[in-house]
Amino acid sequence: MKIDFKETNTDLQNRINIHNQFGEKDIDAWMLETLHLKPGLKILDLACGAGKQCTSLDKELNGNCEILGTDISETLLAQAREVSKSAASPIEYRWMDFNQPFDLPSDSFDLVSCCFAIYYAQDIPFTLAEIHRVLKPGGRFFTTGPMPSNKQVFYEIIREATGKPIPPMPGSSRYASQIYGTMQSLFQSTQQHIFENPLRFTNVEPYMIYTRASMSEDRKLWNSLFDTHAEFEKLMNKIQKVAEKRIQKDGQIVMTKVVGGFIATK
Repeated sequence: MKIDFKETNTDLQNRINIHNQFGEKDIDAWMLETLHLKPGLKILDLACGAGKQCTSLDKELNGNCEILGTDISETLLAQAREVSKSAASPIEYRWMDFNQPFDLPSDSFDLVSCCFAIYYAQDIPFTLAEIHRVLKPGGRFFTTGPMPSNKQVFYEIIREATGKPIPPMPGSSRYASQIYGTMQSLFQSTQQHIFENPLRFTNVEPYMIYTRASMSEDRKLWNSLFDTHAEFEKLMNKIQKVAEKRIQKDGQIVMTKVVGGFIATK
């Protein structure tokens, strides 16, 4: 299954900023609490982006670890290297496509993480098998992604604005079903943890910043709702009107992020 997906660096940062500003909970703190990390780990972070997760892991372990971050975006990797350089951090960043065989030795990592990305893999069993291969016996794989109940209000507003069904989202449509089931078949044991984070919007502007970032023309997943830039802007206007009505009626829009954290042990 090939996922036609492209997200601009600005879109990604806008979404992260909205989560940080309007969310009630800290997902990074939750992930670290869930993992119970110990010093001395050798860690691989797949689809690391600009290095946010790598930096968080490094800080949690006070640098007493070895971290390799990989991604297919040279732009994001360059940003990650700059952050690492300015912080005098030894984190290594390398280009790698998780749809291809990993250029990494077997049985070499204590922890592999892949946050909000594994569901874009073209062949889930292949990518998970490669993750399993590079983990040491007893090593763990940690992945996060949206559950089927994730941000239902967001989709309700789009449906109301367009009168059309929501196209399948790779995360919520694959994460709790295909991905978790494949992990169960490959690994010795699996655990599922749930993180819920309400985002509260009392005015429409930040909500629309999030919506634009999630539905920009770079996200081909939404192309059943718009083809051209003009159609995209028309759609944004419709969504904004619906969102404004909801805020006028209820005083706010509460969009709850529902994230699954899956931990598998080799």
